[in-house]
Amino acid sequence: MLTHPNGVVRPSTKEPLFSFGVIADVQYADIPDGRSFLGVPRYYRHSIAVLRRAVERWNGERSVRFCINFGDIVDGFCPKDRSLAAVQAVVREFDGFRGGPTYHMLGNHCLYNLPRSELVSVLRMPSASPGRAYYDFSPWPGYRFVVLDAYDFSAVGWPRGHPVSAAARRFLEKRNPNHDKNSPSGLEGTDRRFVMFNGGVGEAQLRWLDGVLRRAERRGEKAVVCSHLPMHPGAASPTGLMWNYEEVMDVVRRHGGCVVACLAGHVHKGGYAVDDSGVHHRTLEAALECPPGTDAFGHVEVHPDRLRLVGSDRMASTEMLLSPSNELASA
Repeated sequence: MLTHPNGVVRPSTKEPLFSFGVIADVQYADIPDGRSFLGVPRYYRHSIAVLRRAVERWNGERSVRFCINFGDIVDGFCPKDRSLAAVQAVVREFDGFRGGPTYHMLGNHCLYNLPRSELVSVLRMPSASPGRAYYDFSPWPGYRFVVLDAYDFSAVGWPRGHPVSAAARRFLEKRNPNHDKNSPSGLEGTDRRFVMFNGGVGEAQLRWLDGVLRRAERRGEKAVVCSHLPMHPGAASPTGLMWNYEEVMDVVRRHGGCVVACLAGHVHKGGYAVDDSGVHHRTLEAALECPPGTDAFGHVEVHPDRLRLVGSDRMASTEMLLSPSNELASA
């Protein structure tokens, strides 16, 4: 259980307006277990069993109307000739959820394995154009969900000669002196985020985000921003942050109290923080690092005055109280 200045998890006395399932970093692959570069065990085959139990749990919660997968659906060590089959296997598990749609986003491991255009298609993203992996949706009156593409500006997932890839590599060259751009060696503080396995939100997407939040603010909607990469140093290790998280949060702050929470994956141990604007930042623990017999998934109950993450096993439950000005009318 997580404690924080705005409260702790406590039993709810009222039914939520609606709920949604959450899971992050499944990173499935039909290969033997391994370890991260820091030596943390990873259970590649078991992760799909974690997802299967998540879907079963969500199906048993009548308020869960949709679920969100926070990226890295397949692991980078998955053999390339089996990557599509691995992604399709995970999608089939999500298709077992009967409560509503599943919303996906791209992670770095997804992009190690398959072209972004193919991923957008296989993951059935409601994209405005081929290869565009950011979008928004409104599952309930008064609420808007915004799914970002954190690798829109990145050296990952674009062909090596692509202008975006070339620009991203120049960006990294200026900020990371290491020959291995996946190494943060010698970098200090939040500068450790300037590694190749991270990325950022491009200018066109920033303008799009500004427009989505402007319209949401005008309609009186509250927004939840979802990204594979975290956007607050207090909710993630420095090496896991989005390259231009400050630019994204500047857009968020521009629209007052419209955004109530930013949810993310990528940093497998998870994290939680509240920023100076009162926005809750929750990084979700990874399904990949669950030993057999353990789980990491949850569902978020949306109440007029709070968001309540009900976690399972290794995913800590968290209550995120909204300030009075951010409370959602239940009508």
